[in-house]
Amino acid sequence: MNSEENKGHIVRPDSAGMWPEQNMKGRECVNLKTAKIKERLLEKLYEKLNETLKAVLPIIAIVLLLCFTIAPLEPGILLAFLLGAVLLIVGMMFFTLGVEMSMTPIGENVGICMTQTKKLGVMVLLSFILGFIVTISEPDLQVLAEQVPAVPNIVLVLSVAFGVGLFLIAALLRMLFNITLAHMLIVLYVIVFGLAFLAPGDFIAVAFDAGGVTTGPMTVPFIMSLGIGISAIRSDERAEDDSFGLVALSSVGPILSVLVLSLIYRPESAQYVPDKIPEISDSVELWRLFSEEFPEYMKEMAVSLLPIIVFFVIFQIIFKRMQKRMLIKTAVGMVYTYAGLVLFLTGVNAGFMPAGNYLGQVLADNPYRWVIVPIGMVIGYFIVRAEPAVFVLTHQVEDITSGAISANAMSLSLSIGVAASLGLAMIRVLTGISIFWFVIPGYAVALVLSFFVPKIFTAIAFDSGGVASGPMTATFLLPFAIGACVSVGGDIVTDAFGVVAMVAMTPLITIQVLGLVYRISSRHLEEAETREKEDAFIQSEDDEIIEL
Repeated sequence: MNSEENKGHIVRPDSAGMWPEQNMKGRECVNLKTAKIKERLLEKLYEKLNETLKAVLPIIAIVLLLCFTIAPLEPGILLAFLLGAVLLIVGMMFFTLGVEMSMTPIGENVGICMTQTKKLGVMVLLSFILGFIVTISEPDLQVLAEQVPAVPNIVLVLSVAFGVGLFLIAALLRMLFNITLAHMLIVLYVIVFGLAFLAPGDFIAVAFDAGGVTTGPMTVPFIMSLGIGISAIRSDERAEDDSFGLVALSSVGPILSVLVLSLIYRPESAQYVPDKIPEISDSVELWRLFSEEFPEYMKEMAVSLLPIIVFFVIFQIIFKRMQKRMLIKTAVGMVYTYAGLVLFLTGVNAGFMPAGNYLGQVLADNPYRWVIVPIGMVIGYFIVRAEPAVFVLTHQVEDITSGAISANAMSLSLSIGVAASLGLAMIRVLTGISIFWFVIPGYAVALVLSFFVPKIFTAIAFDSGGVASGPMTATFLLPFAIGACVSVGGDIVTDAFGVVAMVAMTPLITIQVLGLVYRISSRHLEEAETREKEDAFIQSEDDEIIEL
């Protein structure tokens, strides 16, 4: 009999047949497992916080240095910038962790299931639906819709989402039928520039901006992980190369959509009126500025994430791909993603946007206004590291290439590219040179390079263009350019807009130059190894002759 008497009480097993000692051990195991999960989560949060601080602190330091020297800011604007920076840091920490826990596994599982069905119709339909709903969920698209004059917001949003959905299908077909990315891009950009020459001048810069802004923090994790999922079940040599390039093709859709809309909607006036810089006289007004933004972005992000959640629930019901533990992890990741995006967008819109606009105005009012070119380059070098989607891209590139292309090398190449693009964009603001003089030669060089570098570098480069131009670009660099344009008396629509397009263009060149260096160094290494083998072979033959 397995009962014993203890202090006058009879100890018996519970309804599940478990003895008290067994229950105690079970609770200890659960507590230990919970403690390990908490410890792992805290380690992840600390890691993401460390990455975010490295990215954002240089921008804060540059702005503080400028405001205490040649570009004095009003105290209220400076406090709003600092409070916005705190929200940005916390928001990016939660967002990047949430993406890793939820968006990436969802995209990979959808990609794998799509390909395993082996039904082209199902794959095409799912690709279109995914591209459409994720683009509608993209917060940067709402910013773009407000900036395109004479086109109703809902018309622009649906048109751009339709374009992304179509081009995601094109990207899928390219992967399935092994079509060379460079050939597709050449054809598509010939069409883009042909339409651009027919479109009204007021829409050209905004149209090219659309390609960069639409591929933001919501779209990129989904599309990137979808490509990895589709290529995961392929065993051919090109599977790794073809896992990239989806963002590149999806970036072309918005450009074509806005250009086509510009041919349909021909307004008599397309004037853009920038938002006024808020006047903050005390801490109460500072708090009011942020407290008014919080509910707006909580609602906007809830609406943005809803289509993705609904899609995932339907997907899980049909395919039953994820187990219970993975579902819980994904749900928690969604919460982190939501909280991170709300904090991030509130911080950049309420704090960074007014500071960027005011800083641009003050620097352009300086007697030595050309100083805005090198300052813009320095800001551009560091600000790309604060883009949420850049974290996702660089780490996914490092994982998929097994460390051959490191996250640090990618970040450095992107920073150099964006620095160059900001310098060119500031020259445009000061001189009013047409954007065609920059984008046509830039894309021509990028497309020519695609024939001389490894295919994976071309795909990553064109993906990087869309990724680098995200919310930080739209909410700090674009207001910075608008503020400078107002001070020099230029045309905002034609001169200030186009900053995002420039940021999206230069990484195409710098990443492929990185690929060219990689190819040359690999070739030299192979030649050196071959010479060593030949020398060793000759030496062994000589030794044999001597012994004979």
